[in-house]
Order: sequence, then structure tokens, then C-alpha cells
Amino acid sequence: MPAIDLSPTLRAFAAHADTALMRALPAITQPPVELHRAMHYALMGGGKRMRPLLVYASGTAFGAPLARLDGAAVAVEIIHAYSLVHDDLPAMDDDALRRGRPTCHIEFGEAMAILAGDALQALAFEVLTRDHGSGIDAETRLNMLRVLAHACGSQGMAGGQAFDLLAVGQQLGLDDLERMHVHKTGALIRASVRLGALAAGCRDEDTLAALERYAHCVGLAFQIRDDILDVEGDPAQLGKTPGKDAAQSKPTYPAIIGMQASAAHLAELTAEALHSIEPLGDSASALRDLARFIAERQS
Repeated sequence: MPAIDLSPTLRAFAAHADTALMRALPAITQPPVELHRAMHYALMGGGKRMRPLLVYASGTAFGAPLARLDGAAVAVEIIHAYSLVHDDLPAMDDDALRRGRPTCHIEFGEAMAILAGDALQALAFEVLTRDHGSGIDAETRLNMLRVLAHACGSQGMAGGQAFDLLAVGQQLGLDDLERMHVHKTGALIRASVRLGALAAGCRDEDTLAALERYAHCVGLAFQIRDDILDVEGDPAQLGKTPGKDAAQSKPTYPAIIGMQASAAHLAELTAEALHSIEPLGDSASALRDLARFIAERQS
């Protein structure tokens, strides 16, 4: 597929997210300075801001202004940043490069990187609780906290990382591989879409179910594209070390079903994601643009 770039709307969402993220962080000069430097380094070092984009795309589909969605958008991206810091550690994926720069533990040492991840995780929940200017009622806010917590825990991202660690060197089937990624990558992507809808006031169960299906599909599509890029991606564009999955004998879609079948599965998931949000009409244009970008991105 030809590469595509973010649409102007999505680029505007990403710029807005960066501003909101900077507001949420403690000042870099505030003690403990080294910890706050590490947090800034982990969170503000680039990235596609895919999860905030999903929050904004979902919430604006129901007419919410960006300011109402900022708390959720910031919280999911902070959780994502913390997870990358911990995933890169020697005890996990042992990566030295992230977004074209040394990983957090290479730059600040393992102990400070662990603390930065811990502090970022706590900050994400603090952001959701203190976001009082958004007009979101207390019951909805509690529901949003529950959604985010579930996405982080043993039935979500942490559980997925555990599956990943246990899968190294193992022969997994496609069902086991998808279970791992539904947890590790997909849980926070599904939470992002749901949090945007909840913050916007969506309560219709059929609509939320359609968004859940969309998010499930784009979450798996995101991972398949990652696996394909790990095989054929340009290191300069990726900003991280390619070929590590194969070198570490990690199960991937290309390793299990081959590159051609992986590309076909990616196309099927993208089509299903787009089909699931057809009832939303033109209001879901940003969600459609994101689904296509996830499938065709080069980094």
C-alpha cells in the first residue's frame, strides 16, 4: 500500500495533544530534577500520539470540544509513555533505541527510568481525577478511571507483556498471538476510543459496541503493521532497532503466517474497522483517517 500522512485534522489533534501533555508534566526544574527530566524525556520525545488521536477522533465524533477530551487524551499517552520506558528495560525487551534516541534507561540509568515509569503511571490517574474544568460528571469520571485501570492491568497491557515474555522462543499459533496483542497493544487502544466517547457523553450501548469493534480491529492492525515494519522497515524512519523480534525469537505475524498473509490480514482488519463505524457517518471521518494511517504508516 502507498504510504499516507496524517490528515490536517489529525495533525492539529497531535499538536493540541503535545500542548496538553506539557501542561500536565511537573516543571523540569522542580525537585527531584533528575526524575522530572526523565519523565519529560520519556513523554515529550516525539511519537505519533496515536492514542490521544484516537481519544480526540472518538470524542469529536459526538461533538465534544477538544478541551473536554484533554484529560483522557493526556492520561492514555502518559500510560503509553510509561509502558515504553518499562518495556525497553534490560529485563523486558532490552532496547537501546526509541524514537531515534537512546532509551530512557540508557540516558538516565535503570533505577531512574523505573521511577520515571512509576511516576508517569501515577500522573495519568491524577490527570483524570483533577480534570475538573471539562464538565464531566463524577460518575462518568469514575467509569473512565475504571476503563483506564483495566487497560493497564493483568487483563490488559501488563498481562500482554507477561504473555509476550513467556512467548519468547515458543511456537505460538495465531490465536495465542492475537490474545497476546489484544492485551499488550490493543487494550490501551480500545480504552482510548472508549474514553473519548465517554468523555463526550456517549451512552448508547450499540454505538459503544461498534466503537469497541473498531478499536479491536485497529489495535490488531497496528501490531501487524509493526511486525511487518520490523522486517522491511527503514531504520531511519522507524527510529528504533529493526529486526529485533526475529533476533530474539519473538513470535510475530510474519513469522507465523508469512508476510503475504500478514498483509492480507491487515487489510481485512482495516476494512472491518471502517465498516464498524459506518453508522456514525461523516462525524467519524477522523476515525476513518486514523484506521487508514495505522494500516499504511512507515514508522
